[in-house]
Amino acid sequence: MERLLAVRFLRGSGLLRRHFPTCLRSWKVPPHVLKSSQALLPSAPLQTFTEDEVMMKSMVKKFAQEQIAPLVSTMDENAKMEKSVIQGLFQQGLMGIEVDAKYGGTGASFFSSILVTEELAKVDASVALMCDLQNTVFNKLIMKHGTEEQKATYLPKLTTEDIGSFCLSEAGAGSDSFALKTRADKKGNYYVINGSKMWISNAGYAKLFVVFANVDFTASYKGITCFLVDRDTEGFHVGKSENKMGIRASSTCPLTFENVKVPEANILGKVGHGYKYAIGILNEGRIGIAAQMLGLAQGCFDHTIPYIKEREQFGKRIFDFQGVQHQVALVATQLEAARLLTYNAARLVEHGRPFIKEAAMAKYYASEIAGLTTSKCIEWMGGVGYIKDYPVEKYFRDAKIGSIYEGASNIQLNTIAKHIHAEY
Repeated sequence: MERLLAVRFLRGSGLLRRHFPTCLRSWKVPPHVLKSSQALLPSAPLQTFTEDEVMMKSMVKKFAQEQIAPLVSTMDENAKMEKSVIQGLFQQGLMGIEVDAKYGGTGASFFSSILVTEELAKVDASVALMCDLQNTVFNKLIMKHGTEEQKATYLPKLTTEDIGSFCLSEAGAGSDSFALKTRADKKGNYYVINGSKMWISNAGYAKLFVVFANVDFTASYKGITCFLVDRDTEGFHVGKSENKMGIRASSTCPLTFENVKVPEANILGKVGHGYKYAIGILNEGRIGIAAQMLGLAQGCFDHTIPYIKEREQFGKRIFDFQGVQHQVALVATQLEAARLLTYNAARLVEHGRPFIKEAAMAKYYASEIAGLTTSKCIEWMGGVGYIKDYPVEKYFRDAKIGSIYEGASNIQLNTIAKHIHAEY
């Protein structure tokens, strides 16, 4: 009774409120919840798929296993994508997943693009990257910011035969991409582009390039503009593919521009809005990279577990050692967490909800887990995991790029921290 009276006294006197830390006063309703008036998403599990998504996932799995898997080792060794694989991607409708049917696309969802990338990466991360960039970055830019004439001109080819390439990075503009030096000077009804680009994915295979150049350096990054440049444009040169550690079948090349004339009609979107377009499209594209890293890690895991369930040491299977079981359980849990982060970010995009923080989390975490998973798989397999006769070492090499491109891991952490600061 005395205790109850004491609590009532404290509440009435305001002593509890007076001594409660300011930052915790609204502990029952966190600030980020108070700021949001949007309705919650439907309460379905994240791994609940529509009938179309199930069919897409199944089709891609079959295609990857039958037409890509037999060529993975050769493509990695030769550092070149087989033409039959590229043709297969187009024939299966995987290079225009979100593009409207009137332009020759599949007309499917953003989430479908993520599922496709994940399934392809289980077999080959290089193929997954080509498909992912075409869908979540290149086609998306044209769909969002292109004129009707540009869409009608380019999208039908991009969904059936032509590969596109996104050209932003430069030698001095990596994480600080808006420090780019490539310039575009207006001359009448066309622009003249001069400069260079580095680390450009799909460049060796591409026929169309979205090039970011600055039309007004006095305006700093607000002078950055997007240009559509055809491969055969005079003065435009695609350099030799880089000899990379991983994702070797994916072409990564330097580009040079020497007085490249581009018609004013080839500006994508508005002059000076290129920085906005780059930020927006890369935020979505990072979910694609998360899916690539997730699929890669899952594919490596799927190759490893059957082996350690058969391989015996000291009279029992490697999998039967409790120390190994605990490691396997931890990796499986991390893979599931990466999958849920990735799917959640993708669903948020589809529902028109804020997703930048969640995309950064998915990209960061999936990339980190891909590195950890592939490393552990090699350890579990021992010497066999270290040789090229088995696919695990390739997964390990392919995984490293995830923490580097489309926003390094530290950049993702910066983004996450920025949003948390704003929420609280």
